[in-house]
Amino acid sequence: MKLISWNVNGIRAAQSKGFLDWFGAQEADVVCVQETKAQPEQVDLFLKNPSGFHSFWHSAEKPGYSGVAIFSKAEPLSVREGLGDPAIDSEGRVLVAEYPGFTLINAYFPNSQREHARLGYKLEFCRKMLEFCDGLKKAGKNVVLCGDFNIAHLPIDLKNPKQNENNAGYLPQERAWLDDFAKAGYSDAFREFVSEGGHYTWWSYRPGVREKNIGWRLDQFWVNREFVDRLSSIRHQPEVMGSDHCPVVLKLRG
Repeated sequence: MKLISWNVNGIRAAQSKGFLDWFGAQEADVVCVQETKAQPEQVDLFLKNPSGFHSFWHSAEKPGYSGVAIFSKAEPLSVREGLGDPAIDSEGRVLVAEYPGFTLINAYFPNSQREHARLGYKLEFCRKMLEFCDGLKKAGKNVVLCGDFNIAHLPIDLKNPKQNENNAGYLPQERAWLDDFAKAGYSDAFREFVSEGGHYTWWSYRPGVREKNIGWRLDQFWVNREFVDRLSSIRHQPEVMGSDHCPVVLKLRG
């Protein structure tokens, strides 16, 4: 089974940069996108419902902001919008799709922003997410959490860790939450296969930054440890343009 996660930084903009051609070439079973910045009725039919796929959208109440979507070949057993907290769910940040054998969570984590203005909101989102994942595990479900975490966990997950220690996305409180997430029984799927640095999924739009690979690994798949043996492979697609993020492709056994 092939799962893909990609922060498209505006799905209508991504469409104008070849999103549908990329999508058609992937032969994926499930494609999760974040930061759609659109309501479903604002996109054309080919994008809203790609041929051969079921589509599910959770958009922000604020126009042109946030939003996630899932495109799935097989119809999920169930689909849920949000985590059950109106303050979080109004921003269209979470879609949950249940499949036989695992529950997939597509999430667009908040950005702490400059001066850490939304750090409290982000940490509350993270707390709710861990609580939700733990609830699934207690119910006997396997968890696959993917999306833009807006957190680089380890020093090897960004090019210049020392210079960014006080910047959003690499704050001690953010990294500590991922430490806690790992201690609670979840595993970063990429690190099950790749131990070295230099692999990133986001680059600034400043000229030359992406070409020099001065990036951050913000886009991730995490799974409960009991599910790790189902992981077959994972890779980034840094060659795919159309966004300041690149897609992440996870393959599952079975």
